[in-house]
Amino acid sequence: MIDTEVLSKLADTLEARREATSESSYVASLYRKGEDAILKKVAEESAEVLLASKDGDRLHLVREVADLWFHTMVLLAHHGLRPEDVLMELRRREGISGIDEKASRQAE
Repeated sequence: MIDTEVLSKLADTLEARREATSESSYVASLYRKGEDAILKKVAEESAEVLLASKDGDRLHLVREVADLWFHTMVLLAHHGLRPEDVLMELRRREGISGIDEKASRQAE
């Protein structure tokens, strides 16, 4: 089962960092730099996940995925969203085939 508590606590921390100074908080500095800087970090971390996977080092892969999730959560927070929003979408998709789910999005 997913530990939603850790995601919720992290989301709370990310929200609190909005008020921090850029000098005292990495996340605050990303918020101040804006969406392009956040997107760049998400892209960088995505690439690092791919490279870690190709290396076959499982611990490295887990750490890079954690970095990707973290930066993706910063992106969600930037848009006023929380991990619970993503979890609700995953719950909505539960039991629906990927092919059917994708076709439903194309119809919208």
